[in-house]
Amino acid sequence: MRVLLLTGPGGDAQGWGDLSVTKCVGEAAAACGHKTQIAWVETDSDFHKVIKDGGFDIVWSALYHITPNDKFIGRNEGGTWVADVFDMLGIPYIGSNSQSMKDMIDKSQTHEILARAGVAVPAHRLVRGRDDLSTVQYPAFVKPMCESRSVGISDKSVVSSDEELRRQVAFIEEEFHEAALVEEFMPGDEFTVLVLGNADTRECLPGLVTVEEQYYGKHKVLRSDLRGVGLTHVNRCEGPQADGARTLAARAANAMNCLDHVRIDIKTDAAGTLRIMEVNGIPGLKPRKSWAPQLYTIYHGSPKGPMEDYRQLVGAIVDSACRRSGLRSVRQG
Repeated sequence: MRVLLLTGPGGDAQGWGDLSVTKCVGEAAAACGHKTQIAWVETDSDFHKVIKDGGFDIVWSALYHITPNDKFIGRNEGGTWVADVFDMLGIPYIGSNSQSMKDMIDKSQTHEILARAGVAVPAHRLVRGRDDLSTVQYPAFVKPMCESRSVGISDKSVVSSDEELRRQVAFIEEEFHEAALVEEFMPGDEFTVLVLGNADTRECLPGLVTVEEQYYGKHKVLRSDLRGVGLTHVNRCEGPQADGARTLAARAANAMNCLDHVRIDIKTDAAGTLRIMEVNGIPGLKPRKSWAPQLYTIYHGSPKGPMEDYRQLVGAIVDSACRRSGLRSVRQG
């Protein structure tokens, strides 16, 4: 199978990681018997040239949309969304369809879709500028509408008054040019679930996300400075909460029409009820470090170690998309 790996300046903020991670994905796919090539695109014209040149059977993109922004995702209103082009041209690609990707980026829209499907989400609303705050109940949690990786999250994200809320909304609007998503504050445990495959081949692999108490600040929130520095750990979890997280993630994946490979973040509210926080359409794929490879190793660890597990994870994702697209994928090893 000829796999085109698409990335660019936004690959780390939007998708599985930077160019070095893309090379790791390519090496893993090649080890599974696939011919891989990497396309670095910075502009719409770069992207359309790569697609026109062809030479691939399926595309795997680290990008939701084309942008020079390497700091955050953003909404890209009016810009080029890569899966829109794939759908229009009938090009097979790995991952959920374009509308699902857009819905997953917009956390407010994610919450609305899941709530309509009866999937538990926190009470929430979008807030801009001088919006009326009379319906907000405190404490509340404030975050950018479209970001991931805990970008924009700090102790200040937990607010207890209109003044604190307005200050945080102003920060988000100025820093990210987005509305703020205001949710009920959920003080409980955090889980993440790797959802791999489709239909009868789908697996939901839950993990408990932990940070030593000494590293938390005033609130038990996963701040951006706790990510990627070895302070956050994902552990296998068993029992009722693991079963609940697995079931909730499967229902969320169905409601959002997720395909091939997503990661779903869940937290418990003050009453201990599991609620969906986010559905990540392009999860991180840093070997060993990202949560998806860690979860795969936890449940499918081989005697050859984490890098072999990583190869098997990448191969499983490619296989899943090929089967769904009617393409023949032959995996080695």
